[in-house]
Amino acid sequence: MTHVLTGHGKFGGFLHRIRAEKTPGCRHCVASPEDTVEHTVEVCPAWEEHRRVLVGVIGGGDLSRRALVQAMVRSEEEWQAVASFCEAVMLVKEEADRIRQRQRRTRRSRRRRDPADIRPP
Repeated sequence: MTHVLTGHGKFGGFLHRIRAEKTPGCRHCVASPEDTVEHTVEVCPAWEEHRRVLVGVIGGGDLSRRALVQAMVRSEEEWQAVASFCEAVMLVKEEADRIRQRQRRTRRSRRRRDPADIRPP
């Protein structure tokens, strides 16, 4: 939840800003616009089902960070809905980031191998 409320998490825009990613684009939708909290929570098609459930509980169409905080303080049910949305989405984003990092390490290690270092047993 902290990542969504602060914007400091696995969002392409944030990762690009801190130079952890080459581009700020969303890796979870085809259009690949800049991945921000607003994009993730309000419009990214990858999270449509999670968003539908969230809106069903908190009502309205405003999913700004301010609206999420207001929903969280209105009731325990709305707090849980926001927390569940944030947890589900951020877990997927974090796992996708771990996979990308493993792939980068694998590509780098393949490039570093010198054919002269490969000797038959």
